[in-house]
Amino acid sequence: MAGERVLVVDDSAENVEFIVDYVLKPNGYSPIVARDGVEGLRKAKSERPDLILLDMNMPKLTGIGVLEALQHEGLQIPVILMTFHGSETLAVTAFRLGIKDYILKPFQVEEMLEAMEQSLTEVRLRRERDDLLARLLNANRSLERRVRELNALFSIGKSVTALLDLDKLLARLIEAAVYLTGAEEGSLLLVDEQSDELYLVAARGFEEKVTRSFRLRVEDSLAGGVVKTGEPVILNSTDAKPIKTAYLVKSLVYVPIKIKNRIIGVLGVDNRQKERLFTEHDVRLLSVLAGYAAIALENARLFGQIESERTKLATVLASIEEPVLVTTGREDRIVLANAAARRALDLGATVVEGHPLAQLLDNETLVDFVSRAPETGSARTSEIPVSGGRTAYATLTSIPGVGRAVIMQDITHLKELDQMKTEFVSTVSHDLRSPLTSIQGYAQMLGSVGPLNERQEIFIERIVRGVGQITELISDLLDIGRIEAGLDMEMVPCDIAAMAEGVTNQLKSAANGKGQELVFHDPPGKAVVLGNDLRLRQVISNLAGNAIKYTPEGGEIHLRIRLEDSTVLVSVEDNGIGIPPGDLPYIFGKFYRVESDETADIQGTGLGLAICKSVIEKHGGRIWAESVLGKGSIFYVGLPALQ
Repeated sequence: MAGERVLVVDDSAENVEFIVDYVLKPNGYSPIVARDGVEGLRKAKSERPDLILLDMNMPKLTGIGVLEALQHEGLQIPVILMTFHGSETLAVTAFRLGIKDYILKPFQVEEMLEAMEQSLTEVRLRRERDDLLARLLNANRSLERRVRELNALFSIGKSVTALLDLDKLLARLIEAAVYLTGAEEGSLLLVDEQSDELYLVAARGFEEKVTRSFRLRVEDSLAGGVVKTGEPVILNSTDAKPIKTAYLVKSLVYVPIKIKNRIIGVLGVDNRQKERLFTEHDVRLLSVLAGYAAIALENARLFGQIESERTKLATVLASIEEPVLVTTGREDRIVLANAAARRALDLGATVVEGHPLAQLLDNETLVDFVSRAPETGSARTSEIPVSGGRTAYATLTSIPGVGRAVIMQDITHLKELDQMKTEFVSTVSHDLRSPLTSIQGYAQMLGSVGPLNERQEIFIERIVRGVGQITELISDLLDIGRIEAGLDMEMVPCDIAAMAEGVTNQLKSAANGKGQELVFHDPPGKAVVLGNDLRLRQVISNLAGNAIKYTPEGGEIHLRIRLEDSTVLVSVEDNGIGIPPGDLPYIFGKFYRVESDETADIQGTGLGLAICKSVIEKHGGRIWAESVLGKGSIFYVGLPALQ
């Protein structure tokens, strides 16, 4: 390796010339020349050569004197000693003083080069070691700086998610910005859209009087330029530059604060006294902190909105007289219970939020009702006993991402009225049966006491038909009363497929009489439910009978049974007159009949579908309908399958 600087110390001009011209220069070494020992020692101190070629006998200061001086000064420069006359004593003394080699004059070029290479090997290794050590130290310092930066950024990131105090969080952001960039001051400015100005919301290093009045126009300021362009700005200058009137800085960095591609503010650091220049690395650090600032500001805005909405919701719920209960999770832990719910469920001042419903309530009916949540988008209803012997009509709805909500309405008075009505109807219906039977019997016997003319026969037929309709109405009223009272509802395993097939066979003649096709579709597997055979058969018969009644001649009725998950689904589909959309929500109500030209001549009590609904609800199932006017209807019954 050439290029090392070699100091030649010799009082002989011929020796110096020989070494420089034939040894050093041809082999790429840089020569330094000294004519005596004193000059050589001085140049060794000032030039710090890589190697010294030192003559032994010189005026003013001998070679041994130079070695002793070098050792005294602590200069560890390799030395090759040159002499015409040597001795063992001289060699020992020289080696003790630290020389690397000992050459007798005259010497060959190759001999000198070999001695120099051997002496310089250690220098080169030491230099490489020093270079490696310096690079390692620099890498360690850089790594330590990166670790400090990452720790600071990590700490700020945790604060963004943990701190709700926005002012404290922004203050931490500014402290981190100043610390990481080594700046004197830091600032966070937000855009006031009304005045088109930037105002200071957090600062570090600024005087208090400055922070109170620090505002910058977006139109003609460095920070405003960042808002308009969305790009960071670095200013490094030997001369102080103004960032506002009478406020001078020597260097600064501004980075934008963005939320959804909208610039809402600027994060900046600056130096007013320091000569330190900012770099692109500083920009990257500030950009990360600006991202945290954007998250914190957006979180604060959203939290404010949520708090406002929560306050409104709490006010509304507190004002609602109906009990409202919201639960979440597999254990149905209470999220919310308004004052009405606390009163209805005897919760008083108990802290209920976060506790499982089953641990707080003795009301097994309500607990069981809530635990059987409906599918998303659907709702279940039930009557629930509450405190004071009262009854509530509860509606249970699944809320995606939240849990289940129960809204209850006190129907105690309505239940009492309904009971009174049921008892009245039952009594009147029962009392009417006897005279109606007599009327029908005597009307039918009139023909046996004498001949009747044509008009008399028409009148008797109308009497018998009218009595039959009243009798049917009374039977339906008595039926629905017994169903709602839970009478005659013994439950046994029922094969719905066999039941539906039997109903189809019974109604075949009625369908054939209208030229209709009544088809039963046998399911591939068993469809068994726990139910009352008589009532379930009545439901299927009512639905299929209605389909025949409201389907024109030549139509089709399809009765299907299928198993979906844990539900037996019965469907009765026709291509009849259909149901108007406005009537569809009310068809399962008592005495409700669709009034139209097509239904004017169709007889009915308006209780058939109401009876179906009562029966299915007593079985823990659902009944609903879909219809397109003029194209037909599909009635569905869903019952829990017997496992």
